[in-house]
Amino acid sequence: MKIYLATGNLGKKREFQEILRDFEVVIPSDEKIEFDPDETGETFYENSMIKARELWKIVRAPIIADDSGLCVDALGGAPGIFSSRYAGPDYMRGLPDGKKIPQEEQNRLLLEQVSAKISRGIDSSDFPNGPRSCRYVCSMVLLFDPERFFIAQETMEGALVESLALARGEGGFGYDPIFELPYMGGRTVAQLSPEEKNSISHRGKAARAIASQLAASFS
Repeated sequence: MKIYLATGNLGKKREFQEILRDFEVVIPSDEKIEFDPDETGETFYENSMIKARELWKIVRAPIIADDSGLCVDALGGAPGIFSSRYAGPDYMRGLPDGKKIPQEEQNRLLLEQVSAKISRGIDSSDFPNGPRSCRYVCSMVLLFDPERFFIAQETMEGALVESLALARGEGGFGYDPIFELPYMGGRTVAQLSPEEKNSISHRGKAARAIASQLAASFS
């Protein structure tokens, strides 16, 4: 069965297809659908629902949409929903012209901002993984129609590396090379195999919850 994924991100499509093996995962560009909704929500959930409803209007078929991002404790949870648009401490919500900077530049700026914050002194006693503690958050919606949907929200806990020189790994995408997992031998998310990542990631856990709803709905 075909299930539409409300994204243009090929990395996300690959991860979802690995998890939803019993379904054909299709993104809008696969069918030459122009899809770039304004993500005006204030939470991960609100943005995922915006994307789901907008794509449903076009295809009138089951939709999976997610919104995810990196939340850094030292920065009060930033960049959060603005993770893909983050452009340094002066442009936490993105550049005025809407353009995105290269991912490696995002990684560098974020690590420098966190290091500067730590150097000025922070109380990290409540942070689960030290002063560089962070988490990925994923809010996922399975939408059958605007009145019938399921929601799952999950996290993956970790800590940022100290500098870009310590970024490592060729897998994953986004901030994965600078996101360390203390409980996985200190490896970064980008050093995990796809199977390892899917078993513990925010998106993997949310997708499995959504997959169970899909299976129940079509059994």
